[in-house]
Amino acid sequence: MAAKIKKGDKVVVLTGRDRGKSGEVVQVLPKENRAVVRGVNLVKRHQRQTQTAQGGIISKEASLDLSNVALADPKDGKATRVGFKVLDDGRKVRVAKRSGEVIDG
Repeated sequence: MAAKIKKGDKVVVLTGRDRGKSGEVVQVLPKENRAVVRGVNLVKRHQRQTQTAQGGIISKEASLDLSNVALADPKDGKATRVGFKVLDDGRKVRVAKRSGEVIDG
């Protein structure tokens, strides 16, 4: 199945503590159906000090379920669903359902 959300996409959080926030997808975990978004769903973790990394309480992004994020429309930045379209030259591209705008390529 084709991926509707990919690394580097701008997404909007639909539900939860960070509802309404937007950010860039840093990592997609397709087997778990989850994505990590920069600056969203921050959690505190206790980190042991090592020779390379400093210890203490660090803040990092936790993954979100893909059902709780939607792609941001390239035109206005609001949440949109994703469709697919085959162009005249034979390329299959993602299309924003809200505006009809081509997302990649």
